[in-house]
Amino acid sequence: MALRTISRVLLVLFSLSVAAQDSGLGKAVQEMARVRATKVILAHVRIIDGTGGAPVEDQNLAIEGGKIAAIATGADIPSSEGTTTLDLRGYSVMPGIIGMHDHLFYIARPNLDARRHFDDPVLVPQMSFSAPRLYLAGGVTTLRTTGSVETYADLNLKHDIDSGKLPGPHLDVTGPYLEGSTSLFVQMPHLTSADEARQTVEFWAERGVTSFKAYMHITRAELKAAIDAAHKRGIKVTGHLCSVTYKEAAELGIDDLEHGFFVNTELDRDKKPDTCSDSQGEETLARMEANGPEAAELIRTLLTHHVAITSTLPVFEGDAGGGRPPLRQQALDTMTPQALEDFLFLRQRPASAPAPKIDPALLWKHELALERAFVAAGGLLLSGPDPTGRGDVLPGFGDQRGIELLVEAGFSPGEAIKIATLNGAIYLGRDKEIGSVATGKNADLVVIKGNPSKQIGDVENVELVFKDGVGYDSRKLLDSVRQRYGRY
Repeated sequence: MALRTISRVLLVLFSLSVAAQDSGLGKAVQEMARVRATKVILAHVRIIDGTGGAPVEDQNLAIEGGKIAAIATGADIPSSEGTTTLDLRGYSVMPGIIGMHDHLFYIARPNLDARRHFDDPVLVPQMSFSAPRLYLAGGVTTLRTTGSVETYADLNLKHDIDSGKLPGPHLDVTGPYLEGSTSLFVQMPHLTSADEARQTVEFWAERGVTSFKAYMHITRAELKAAIDAAHKRGIKVTGHLCSVTYKEAAELGIDDLEHGFFVNTELDRDKKPDTCSDSQGEETLARMEANGPEAAELIRTLLTHHVAITSTLPVFEGDAGGGRPPLRQQALDTMTPQALEDFLFLRQRPASAPAPKIDPALLWKHELALERAFVAAGGLLLSGPDPTGRGDVLPGFGDQRGIELLVEAGFSPGEAIKIATLNGAIYLGRDKEIGSVATGKNADLVVIKGNPSKQIGDVENVELVFKDGVGYDSRKLLDSVRQRYGRY
């Protein structure tokens, strides 16, 4: 970019930062907002619209009243009173990412050491400060919490974000985990009957929860009661299952299944009704070829019952082998010293650890092929990385990595971006408002240096994130949580 252009952009951004002080937004939001004006024009930008189509070069996109007001051929339009123009030659604009398996907590293992030993109980402290900022910095403008631990905190956080008091994405708050007789976390509730499952859904739906997630040890009767109670209120249910197979869940009416095809237990040799198997789905995935009869039957069942699948490739990437790239330094910088130490312990495989019973590379290969087959058959594939500090996955960074891994799976960059944006909006029933770049939709947009439609790694180069027309500075957001993730 020419020096004159850079200077013009810097002057514009300075004026916008000043304008943000009088926006009526809370102090915490004002500090992170770089762009706030009556009308903003993103000039000479490449638009990747989220529909999977080819990008459109050299466009002017106008933002007004929190909406995309117009899209036209690129032109030089000087800033004027009430209108601010950003010259964005060399930049791309795509829809805000819609994270469909995101969390607002961190997994803490007390006294974790280099042998991967730790003491019980495993805890999940809330990251209500750092996680929303990390998501927004990474380009996530809407997310589903996909299982909440501190549900009141999440609901109150949503209120404060929506009111402009705090920075963060729009939240679809998922209720407490719908779990059975045992669980991984001491903070997770346990259902004891189908009636209790119904009561739990009704209680939290009345308090503003907008989705639910069933977990690994729920029974079929409990799951059915939860689904029926949620559907009466127009609320959808997803699941990270084990005791219930994908086919069983689809026939019970579940709306979505988490973790791709990794946790389907239908073909596990020791699978018993309403009981989680030892391999937790690995045997099924190893046996399920994408072009085989079992996969065809499963995909047919999912499509018949209109069940979406959420791809969470980043959380499994570390087990896939093949020289996976290290976590980015920017992500490492966000962790507290203790969280970083724990992260390094978990990355190193102890010499005493037993070899995996099933080749992780085979599971990875089958998963990628099944996701492609599901989409090819007409299935709705969603994206979310399951970022809890486990599996080298952090908020925001993991959402970007999920898009990159969808390209590794065989989707084009445009298709991968659509899965991570418009598909999520379709599932949430909000595709008339968000999920793609079109006149009249919310100005929920990501400004990226480079061209992710050609080089998907450019999706990491986030410069600005617009949410409801306010442009947030990605760097400021990251700096504000430096060494905070893992603490609060």
